[in-house]
Amino acid sequence: MRYKLLLPLIGLGSLALLSACQNLTPPAGVKPVTPFNVEKYQGKWYEVARLENRFEKGLTHVTATYRLQDDGTVTVINRGFNPQKGQWSESIGKARFTGSHDRAALKVSFFGPFYASYNVIALDDDYQTALVCGPDRSYLWILSRQPHLTAKSRQTLLAKAKQAGFAIDQLLWTDQE
Repeated sequence: MRYKLLLPLIGLGSLALLSACQNLTPPAGVKPVTPFNVEKYQGKWYEVARLENRFEKGLTHVTATYRLQDDGTVTVINRGFNPQKGQWSESIGKARFTGSHDRAALKVSFFGPFYASYNVIALDDDYQTALVCGPDRSYLWILSRQPHLTAKSRQTLLAKAKQAGFAIDQLLWTDQE
């Protein structure tokens, strides 16, 4: 398997770096999860759906792996397969909390000093499914510890996303087969 660094494969762990790097807050009216436990959140997540963005365009089998570091930062490894090129892409970044560590509001960078907003806005009690957004309503991801959601989890997350004002009819369901 060949890995190629895609600069940047932003997807799950970040957002539009250049256009949104200065806005490190969630969209108006959207609240990050509190309380939040980053130790439970770390590990591998599958991207189940996303609002399409230029950083992940055409990618399938997208995952994000989060690893808590001793200094309190979180290493982010985003990975996806480009079927047109027949190769995997991987990008490694670093996330930091924007405030209290029990609030799921972070900023993430994949290069240089540029950071983007990363907000977990819905999370089940067992840390098995999550809804993540960026600084505005054009960035949204549905994540799961499994490649697919149950019908109940899907319905719950879609309802939360719709209630928060996201265009759920524009979600792209990520191929994980």
